[in-house]
Amino acid sequence: MFATAAPPQAHADTVAYLVNVTVRPGYGFAGPDDALAYGNGICHKLAQGRTYGEVMADVKSDFRTSDEFHASYLIGQAADNLCPGSINALRTSAGGYRPPAPAPANGE
Repeated sequence: MFATAAPPQAHADTVAYLVNVTVRPGYGFAGPDDALAYGNGICHKLAQGRTYGEVMADVKSDFRTSDEFHASYLIGQAADNLCPGSINALRTSAGGYRPPAPAPANGE
């Protein structure tokens, strides 16, 4: 008989998440608890089956930004470090994502 190894389990890394999102400027979390709660909220949305585009829209609205990278970075950090089990579903739903067209400038 050959023993088969169990697949590696995905574990949360809250320290990595906190370092990556609190050192990076632009999020303005009140503190680590606030940052962690926000990241866990992203994980909860992903666990509910929300798509990458839906979560992107939420993050951009919450931080009042149209910066795709800024929002995507936060989502990626949450998924990678807090809920790595959601990464495959997140990648699948991001496959067809297209950023919304920019709003026209005033006077156009």
